[in-house]
Amino acid sequence: MGIKKKKEMQVTALTICHQDLETLRSLADVEGKNLASLLLRCVQLTDGVSQIRYVKQIVPLLEKADKNGACDPAIRSCLDILAGIYLSLSVKNPLKKVLASSLNGLPECFLTEAIQSFTSRLQEELNTTDLYAYRKVTDNISSCMENFDLGKAGVNNLLKNVLHFLQKSLIEISEENRKFAGNHIVQTQLMNDLLVGTRVSVMLVQKIQDFQRIHLKTSSSPTWQSMCGLLSIFTKFLSDDDLLQTIQSTSGLAVILFIKAMFHPPEKIPDLISSLLLRSVDCTSIPDWFLNCCRRLCCTDVSHSTLLFLCQGTLTMLDWQNGNMGLSGEALLLNIVHALFTLSSQIKESTLELFLSRILASWTNSAIHVLESSSPSLKDNLNGNSSIVQRLLEYVYTHWEHPLDALRHQTKIIFRNILQMHRLAKESPGLAADRFICDLAESLLRLEWHVKGKYACLGCLVDYIGIGHILALAKTIPSQILEVMGDQSLVPYASDLLETMFRNHKSHLKSQAVDSTWIDEWHETWVSPLLFILCEGNLDQKSYVIDYYLPKLLNCSPESLSYMVKILQTSADAKTGQQFFPSLGSYNSRGALGALMACLRTARAHGHLQSATDAWRNLVSSARIKQGLIHQHCQVRIDTLGLLCESNRSTEVVSTEEMQWIQFFITYNLNSQSPGVRQQICSLLKKLFCRIQESSQVLYKLEQSRAKHEPENELTKQHPSVSLQQYKNFMSSLCSRLFEALFPGSSYPTRFSALTILGSIAEVFPIPEGQVQTVYQLSHDIDVGRFQTLMECFTSTFEEVKILAFDLLMKLPKTVVQFQDSEKLRGLFEAALELSSSTKPYDCVTASYLLNFLIWQDALPSSLFAYLKTQQAACGDGDKSAIVVERNTLMGLY
Repeated sequence: MGIKKKKEMQVTALTICHQDLETLRSLADVEGKNLASLLLRCVQLTDGVSQIRYVKQIVPLLEKADKNGACDPAIRSCLDILAGIYLSLSVKNPLKKVLASSLNGLPECFLTEAIQSFTSRLQEELNTTDLYAYRKVTDNISSCMENFDLGKAGVNNLLKNVLHFLQKSLIEISEENRKFAGNHIVQTQLMNDLLVGTRVSVMLVQKIQDFQRIHLKTSSSPTWQSMCGLLSIFTKFLSDDDLLQTIQSTSGLAVILFIKAMFHPPEKIPDLISSLLLRSVDCTSIPDWFLNCCRRLCCTDVSHSTLLFLCQGTLTMLDWQNGNMGLSGEALLLNIVHALFTLSSQIKESTLELFLSRILASWTNSAIHVLESSSPSLKDNLNGNSSIVQRLLEYVYTHWEHPLDALRHQTKIIFRNILQMHRLAKESPGLAADRFICDLAESLLRLEWHVKGKYACLGCLVDYIGIGHILALAKTIPSQILEVMGDQSLVPYASDLLETMFRNHKSHLKSQAVDSTWIDEWHETWVSPLLFILCEGNLDQKSYVIDYYLPKLLNCSPESLSYMVKILQTSADAKTGQQFFPSLGSYNSRGALGALMACLRTARAHGHLQSATDAWRNLVSSARIKQGLIHQHCQVRIDTLGLLCESNRSTEVVSTEEMQWIQFFITYNLNSQSPGVRQQICSLLKKLFCRIQESSQVLYKLEQSRAKHEPENELTKQHPSVSLQQYKNFMSSLCSRLFEALFPGSSYPTRFSALTILGSIAEVFPIPEGQVQTVYQLSHDIDVGRFQTLMECFTSTFEEVKILAFDLLMKLPKTVVQFQDSEKLRGLFEAALELSSSTKPYDCVTASYLLNFLIWQDALPSSLFAYLKTQQAACGDGDKSAIVVERNTLMGLY
């Protein structure tokens, strides 16, 4: 696999108008050391990345300037040009952020002039009347408030103008959007502009400090009038179902935020919003400005989406921490959830359902914040036995298998928060006396295991009360969950729940134990059911348990591998075949030996067998490995081979024992009748060859440096040159066995396997280029006899064999198979021509491969001329025209 080249950063270069360019030229000094000279060199570049380097030099240069330089007209002009540059850049251009970051470090003596420049340039932007330029101005307002002190100061100075611009732009864009009804392309852009304008308005109120005092201003001030105008616009957006729901959602945030900023006294805000949600607004008790701006919200026929997004805005924009809103805030919290419950039974649209689930999850978060310092009355309303919590649970049970994954995720958050709410609201001191939790656990355990939502909720419950209480109610729960892992749709849920449980159990046992005996209980609970499935389970169960559950268990407790091996080896050694589990297995059963190899293979692939050689010596015997390599069950053979070939470290040296076992495996397994098994064998052996190639490169470097490697890396149990020679001997011996398997009359499976493995060898160990060394080259072991063996593969009746043989020849250098004997070359060509006229289809195919091979060898023209001369001589002075036609035809084909 090649290394993916990192994509170079593309930055659009900044430019300035002709007038600013002439100004910089007139201000630049002869030495080229002042700010104008720096900016002039910067703007003359056409590469944005290079310009970044110049932008970063601006502040260091000004820091060297005299502090009285703030009065220098040249610097003032440069600061004005910098403000223009910043506002001209696209919001996505990295130069914009780099410039803002640099100017944040501007020396204090230049700040006043810089702020004036930004204010002046921003004012020019705000005066634009081009509707399609509004988006750029809006983006600039947003950028100015994002970690940019000069920009924020400029916006603050022009607050009245900024508010007026936002109000004007939103009105005009909204009207333009209405005109283009039905033109979805134009409307998409316009609605996106509306969304950005609404978000910038929210950001403005949140980040500009003057809004904290806005209620003190008179209702006739321009700022107040613009605020009222914007509030009216957002109320209209909130109620307009023709707009994108993201616009409605953001407008809901804006409405509540503006009410929070404008309404006085703030203590009455919860009551006001409650009346909106309950549709019980008393128009005589609210200010006229509010009624004028939010009249749509004071009606009794507010749409479902409007009410939903009002709830979202309330939960997001009000301060729920530490009970800051008092009892009226608690009442508002309860009113919100009742409104959400009502909407839940009325809303059927999937996108609104998703919004509702997120808002309900947000409500539970707010409830947790309030409960941390709430009144006893609220705790009574939000403990586990309350009607609100019961309705929340009902919502979870109803939606935890919803088709939308995002909605299912929200039900998990809601359930977890329900437990947290109950903990804060309950008065009972312990879990044993907590009837709500006990009933909840029992009800979940009674559900069928095919209910997917059950798994996530049980995981939350385990985190809350610990696995001990669950095991007390259902001691066999590990086995129950493992039983359902034959169903692919349930496997991810089951494995995640099991991981949550056994990790919780391990932490609990370790914290309570005084010695190491706790691990026996943990093994009995979690490992023994696993081993039973590996030995007795059906094929799907075993596969999914090995792929999903076993790696997680070993990651949690690598030391448990020894326990697994001990139990499984004892079973495999049992003469009766039924001590713990069935012993060696049979054609239809993997048995304990299959389980043992699966565990070892998984452990090694995930890095839990740090030393392969030590693993064989300490965990499993050589005889056991050989039993696995020739087991009757094909998957046991594959797992054993995988144990030898796979490693989490691609440079791990292949040990002498592994090479011996691979040769042993090759002897008995090339003739596998299953195509799937043959493919797996070839794939695993290719991984082994890659390990040999990559580890050999490390060995070559060690040999060259004469350095000794650390023992834990296993590279210097012997001298690198010895390991390299063993590699060469192994590969050479392996190739000999593979070529021996290609004898005339060998079966298709044997030829397929041998040729595929030889092809992998030729691919993994390429012809060295330059100073690169390779430990083995297949071409060095190709003699005339082996070449002839490959050529004879073209006579096979199976085209797949022909293809593999041809591909292998193509991977070899031409010099390896170069013909020296022209007679043999002509004989091969004549054989190809003769086969091409055969009535047997596979003979014609053989001819095509022979001719292709001759073309690749650049041997066809000489063969062709020699053949035509022979034919011409045989014809004598006869009809030479036929010879000419044949010659031209063949040359045309070539």
